[in-house]
Amino acid sequence: MTDHKTLTVALFTVFIVATLAITVVAGRRTRSAADFYAGGRSFSPLQNGIAIGGDYMSAASFLGITGILALSGYDGFLYSIGFLVAWVVALFMVAEPLRNSGRFTMADAISERLRSPQVRVAAGISTIVVSVFYLIAQMVGAAAVVALLLGLTSDAAQIWTIVAVGALMIFYVTVGGMKGTTWVQIVKAVLLMVGACVMTVWVLAKFHFDFSDLMGAAASQSGKGSAFLEPGQKYGATDAWSKLDLISLGIALVLGTAALPHILVRFYTVRDAKAARKSVNWAIVIIGAFYLMTLVIGFGAAALVGTKAIKTADPSGNTAATRLAEHLGGGAGSDGGAVMLAFIAAVAFATILAVVAGLTLASSSSFAHDLFAGAIRQGRTTEAQEVRVARIAAVVIGAVAIALSVFARELNVAFLVALAFAIAASANLPALVFSIFWRRFTKAGAIAGVFGGLVSAIAVVALSPIVWGGASDTKPAVKLSATQASKCGVAANATNVGNPTALGSCTAVAPIPLENPGLVSIPVGFACAAVGTLLSSRRRTVEDELAFDELEVRALTGIGAH
Repeated sequence: MTDHKTLTVALFTVFIVATLAITVVAGRRTRSAADFYAGGRSFSPLQNGIAIGGDYMSAASFLGITGILALSGYDGFLYSIGFLVAWVVALFMVAEPLRNSGRFTMADAISERLRSPQVRVAAGISTIVVSVFYLIAQMVGAAAVVALLLGLTSDAAQIWTIVAVGALMIFYVTVGGMKGTTWVQIVKAVLLMVGACVMTVWVLAKFHFDFSDLMGAAASQSGKGSAFLEPGQKYGATDAWSKLDLISLGIALVLGTAALPHILVRFYTVRDAKAARKSVNWAIVIIGAFYLMTLVIGFGAAALVGTKAIKTADPSGNTAATRLAEHLGGGAGSDGGAVMLAFIAAVAFATILAVVAGLTLASSSSFAHDLFAGAIRQGRTTEAQEVRVARIAAVVIGAVAIALSVFARELNVAFLVALAFAIAASANLPALVFSIFWRRFTKAGAIAGVFGGLVSAIAVVALSPIVWGGASDTKPAVKLSATQASKCGVAANATNVGNPTALGSCTAVAPIPLENPGLVSIPVGFACAAVGTLLSSRRRTVEDELAFDELEVRALTGIGAH
């Protein structure tokens, strides 16, 4: 077994060294702010499409979704389809107008029209918050992968894994900038597609390429029978709040993609809007194929490894894909199993590293370009100063993400990413869409929309079962307040982990039963943006009309785009 572990660690290390080498080489070619923020706009549509896929196909895609499918069956299906369908919105509503309107960040597109430092600050803050939520999901996934790979079970080992991932992502961003990050994403996307293809074909071959047989075996090994293939395992078929939660999740996934900062900045890495549209077309092909494969991998894990075994090893299901890989190679203790485990775990880890680098780059760039240069210094900075501040911001944001990730280790990473999607759709999308398409839209509306959506999304999460007890596959566990705990005679903030009646009437109930905030926060974000605009006391001027006309022409034609 020691030899097998040495083999897996050696292969794992090769992937890390390769990505570090790519970053160092790319870093030597990063000289200007355009190089650091947008890779010098030198990438082709195909390269950028693959990189978008690399950015989007995250730990949530490969680990979280396969885990939810393996544990919850039919109810995990929405994650795969929702992540894919979302690109239709990004293609037709955002890709070209954003590329033509902005320069380096999402806030560029909004403030270009409204020309307000306050709007740039609001958009910059939202970018950082969304990125940090997404970062937490990726780093939790990294801890799960490395713990399985090295056989680490202690909390301390997982914490140090999160710290190591944080250190690597900071290195990628500060040294390589957008060029290094993009090439890491391209390499990672190719490896992930190869790994997913191998596992998909291997699983289907086990069932003579009959998907019906695979589904039947998954249902049988799940311990839930035919119910595994029907709605209700994660989102209750008869519970009204659970049904609303399902709708909330779907809305967040479909609308959130078009507002994710680390995806939006990828549209600036190509030369023009036509190339941005082609990039999205390539991304849809790559991402579509991948999400179809996650269905086979998820149900394959349930059928071959077994839902009970997956849940016993990791209650959140984050290790389902890696355990399936080990099983396909020959099982635990075999040479083939060790090689497959090493390869898939290393690909998953490379996936996480690439995505966290993209997220850190988006948030640090927003801080330097939007908050520091745009709002604080109001343009009185040099490119060298901006890039230096961006690198410092990457270190600080990475440290914050590490600290928060330590407290989120028990949550499913796909679920955590869904929260990031909901916050992005609530805070970023209203201001982005209205600034491009609504002539009357004002600075007050933009600020109200960003902060209204951001605060409402975080507030709903804070009052949900996630914070009050943590997410599980069925009903959430419940944490007691100090007052409730005192009445029950137990320690403050004790957690009811599986016996809902043990504390009787003392059981705490989350004020808002929704685990996904999108159903509430997304309409609130749009409403705040609309109401803020309509109630704005500022009268429109000729300059306002000209600014919108200029943006409209630029967004539709690309004339005058950076």
